[in-house]
Amino acid sequence: MDGFFEEVPKEFVAYKNDTRTRRAVERNLEIIGEATNRILHKNDSIQLSFARQIISTRNRIIHGYDHVSDEIIWGIVTEYLPVLQKEVMELLSE
Repeated sequence: MDGFFEEVPKEFVAYKNDTRTRRAVERNLEIIGEATNRILHKNDSIQLSFARQIISTRNRIIHGYDHVSDEIIWGIVTEYLPVLQKEVMELLSE
């Protein structure tokens, strides 16, 4: 999701003030959560850190969109997605 921050700084204030970027990030988290869920249903031996949390976040965004916390989403983008990206890249290289 770093591509969303090419024209604006990757800072929480910039993220919070940009509705279009927030919605794009949320949509991508929905897609990532759904993909993670499908991967685990096909092969539950795959180990992905924070997989359950990613799936839960997807469900929260879709079903509880009026209660989505920008702070929580930002934490996911900055702390958890880089870990997930690294793990997926390692799985793909196997």
